[in-house]
Amino acid sequence: MNGLIYSIIVGGIAGWLASIVTGTNERMGCLLNIVVGIIGGFIGGWVFQRMNWQMPGGVWVGPIVVAFVGAALLLGVVRLLMGGRR
Repeated sequence: MNGLIYSIIVGGIAGWLASIVTGTNERMGCLLNIVVGIIGGFIGGWVFQRMNWQMPGGVWVGPIVVAFVGAALLLGVVRLLMGGRR
């Protein structure tokens, strides 16, 4: 149960930060930020592993950075596929 709560918190923070950076924050609610952040965690983990990058230190900072990178990539790809519509 603690892992689920931790994933929701990290995913929410990472998804929210990525939505601000990619300019999609106005259209996304809390739930969508969490979902994008959790999916971004998987994408970011895969990217970091493939690039042989080390996760930044810290119990909170490292996972948030990895999930943020993945969430930003996810939102960027979605934006490209949607044609940049606002």
